[in-house]
This record gives sequence, structure tokens and C-alpha cells, in this order.
Amino acid sequence: MPSADTAPTPLADGASSGLLAAIDIGSNSFRLEIGQLQRGRYKRIDYLKETVRLGAGLDDEGRLSEEAQLRGLACLARFAIRLRGFAAWQVRAVATQTLREAKNRDAFLARARTVLGQPIEVISGREEARLIFAGVARLQPSERPRIVIDIGGRSTEMILGQGRTPRSAESFQVGSVSLSMRYFADGRYTDSAFRAAQIAAGAELEEALAPFAPGQWIEALGASGTVGAVSQLLLANGVTDGVITPAGLRWCIETCLLAGDEDALVGLPGLKPERRAVLGGGLSILYTLAMQFGIDALQPARGALRQGVIFDLSERHEAASVPADAPRRLRLDMRDASVQELQRRFGSDLAQAARVGRLALKMFRSGGLERAPSEAPRELGWAASLHEIGMSVSHHDHHRHSAYLISHVDAPGFSQSQQRRVAELVLGHRGSLRKLDATLANDATLWPVLCLRLAALLCHARHDVPERVVTLRRTPQGATLKLAPDWAAGHPRTMHLLAEEQRLWERSGRLGLAVTST
Repeated sequence: MPSADTAPTPLADGASSGLLAAIDIGSNSFRLEIGQLQRGRYKRIDYLKETVRLGAGLDDEGRLSEEAQLRGLACLARFAIRLRGFAAWQVRAVATQTLREAKNRDAFLARARTVLGQPIEVISGREEARLIFAGVARLQPSERPRIVIDIGGRSTEMILGQGRTPRSAESFQVGSVSLSMRYFADGRYTDSAFRAAQIAAGAELEEALAPFAPGQWIEALGASGTVGAVSQLLLANGVTDGVITPAGLRWCIETCLLAGDEDALVGLPGLKPERRAVLGGGLSILYTLAMQFGIDALQPARGALRQGVIFDLSERHEAASVPADAPRRLRLDMRDASVQELQRRFGSDLAQAARVGRLALKMFRSGGLERAPSEAPRELGWAASLHEIGMSVSHHDHHRHSAYLISHVDAPGFSQSQQRRVAELVLGHRGSLRKLDATLANDATLWPVLCLRLAALLCHARHDVPERVVTLRRTPQGATLKLAPDWAAGHPRTMHLLAEEQRLWERSGRLGLAVTST
């Protein structure tokens, strides 16, 4: 594990060209992977890992301790040194279960962004599972139906899939850190502690028994830390060739019981010092999985979450380079597919979504993009695509229903942070502005909210509005919406609504909106 005195070396100027980097902010370890994709082949350039135990810093009230936060920030500072020379588009940082749980996560994420120099996205459990499978499927390809398991510090992900396609992906709130803290907190190993830990793990995993039953898969793979650590332990002691079997797990548990406590395991071949504190919990989960799901052999996988993040990031860049009018099958960004599926599921008016989106993006671009986050236009487009899905619940206050659905639905490809940003845009596309007081304090959000509101208002009659008749410009006072005189004269009801919109913005004090047709 790198120390503050052995900081990573940054790349020379220009040396990061063509590279992509993923940061996995896990509950037990933080990982940085730098890789390169050339003609479909992946090459690892560098890999850094530090045992941070962020998940061990969650108190009974679900708040991260200052000590745990400082450990995480110190690690991210070292990662930032290694990432000097990388552009923002080359890096993606994701956070998992501990920051899904932490009530003070936003404060930590703000500090972490300052230290790292990159935004950090909190991803859902199912999105974490999807990305894990993406990493495994690309680096260890197979057309056989398989189950992939990743035991993290505070969650366990299980995925069924074939080829590169995940069929079922779930995340369960049990991990090596959380279980070890609860049942092996004093470092002692007893029969009763292992039994209690296995019962607790089994209770959490029981709902997966039917969807992940042995008949659903042929081969079983285990990704990331816990599986890798136990595999190394079995290999180093000649118990197996690295494959994890029920008999091998019983040997591990018996070895722990004979030792009595974790300190007595010092010097055990294959067991790294940083793994001792979480071994009891990890073994309990693995043994429970083997028994409940009939896993006779769990092979260590070559891919993991961090590689899945890199592959997903690469696909996003490829999709962004495809012309907007190209066939959908050529757009590889999973988020576009998720938006289309949500439109289908909730019966969106596709024509209305498209016309609102075209007009909103036209006005957004006319306002200048130099201060906008790189994904702001895409988020505005997704918000326009989904702004009416709440009508499937009720036409009354449908914007609130739409925002709720977007915030809470499983949407592959999206982080929880990005889903919230899209939901805020949708919430703000109509009605009072008071509900967005905190959001509108940020100019990066205010402008897309304005564009979406105006586009939805101009298209309220569900007729196309020629882009040539509408111009939106930033001004020192706020914004000016200019409409072609002939169009304005022919749409008095729309002009009435625009006058009401002007008054709403005036009362908000956030922006002066002028509307002119001269």
C-alpha cells in the first residue's frame, strides 16, 4: 500500500493520450486502474490499491467518521498525483455501498472532489453489478451461462449472464467489512461467531435463491478482493489450485478456529496483513453462498468493477462520436438505451419529448457552453425525453411524479448522482420556482432549467415550433427570449403563458427574463 512518503509518479506531459482511468471507491479498498483500449483489446497501464476501510467508519447513525474520511481523502490525494495530465473526460470515479448508505456523503463527496480534482459518482447496487459483469465479460469472455459474484466491504453483488449480456443483476447489503465488524469485532474466531455470521448472510441472500438457482448457470466466477484473497490463501497452502470449493472453505474456517484470533494468523502463507481483519466475514459469506446456491467450484475472475467502468467510459465516448441522426443500434451509451426503455415502459409521447428536446437544446447552445459541465447537454436531452413519464401516474403534478420516478428507478448506465440531476431538471420544468431555490443558486443548473421550461411551454399545444422563430440569449440581467413577430402574433395564448413565466422568474429573484417579438 503506498504511503504519503511514497507518492505515485504523475505522467509526463502528453503521456496520458489515449488512456482511460477508473477509480473504485469501495467500502474496504480504493482502487485506481489506468488502461488502454486498442482495436477492442484491453491493456492495463497501471494499478494502485489502498486498504482504506471507509465502511468501518460508518457509525450507528449512518454517518462517516472524520477519521475514515481523512483516510479516504489521503488516498485520493495520492491518486490525484498519478492522474496529473489526464483530462476530465478520461477519468471516471465511482463510489459504492458505504457512500450509498452514508448520511453525510454529500459533504464527503465535496471534499473528495476538491482533493481528487474529479467528480465522484455514487452508483446504485444494480449499476455496480452491471459494471462488474461488464468487466468480467470483456476480460474473461464465454458464451456459457454464468453467475458472477463480487463480495465487497458492505455489499455483495450477484449477476447472471451470458456472453456480454447480464440477464439478472442484484446487490445485497452484506459484505466482508460489515459482517466482520458485527461478529468478529474483537478479532476472535469461534464456532458460534461463524454460525451467527453465516445465518445473517443467509438471511440477506435468501431472496436470491430462486433467481440465481444452479439451473440458471453452468459456471461460477468470483470477482475482486474477498474472492481473490481466499483463492490466494488456498493456493499458497496447497489446498486447491486457487479454485474456491466448499471443502477449501471449511479448511479456511477450521484454520481460523485453530488459530483462535486474527493475530495468530500472522505468517499464514497467502494471507495479506490487511485481509486479516475482514477474513471472518468474507469466509462466512462465501461458505453461505456455496451451501445455499450449490456452488461446487468458484473460479477467480480476471475482470472487476474498475475495468467495467473503463469499458463503459469508452462506450460513452464512442457513442458521443456517432451523429445524432445515426441508427440507435450504433449508439452504444447504455444511458440512451435506459432512457428509451423508460419512455416505452411509461408510455411517453415520443413526438412531444423529441420536439421539446430539440428546442431546449437549441436554446441551451445559444446561451454559450463555456461554463457548462461537459454532460449538461446530454442531461438536458434526457430530461426532455423523460419529462412526461409521470403522466402514467397522474396528469396532476405530473412533473413531480416524473421526477420521483427518475430519482428512484433502476436505470443502467446512470449514477445515482446523475439521476438526481436529471430529476431536478424535470421537477423544475413547470410550476413554481420556489421548490428549486437551492438548485437555481447554481448557474450550471439554472440555464438548463430555463431552457427546458421555455421549450415545454412553447410546445405546450403539442405542435412543432420551427427553431428559426426562437432565439434565447444570455444578457447581463439574465436572458432574452426573442420570437419571430409573425409567429408571436399567431400564438397569443403562448405569449400569455410566456408573460406568466416572466413574472415567475421576476418573483424568484434568480434571473431577469425578457420576452420580445420585435
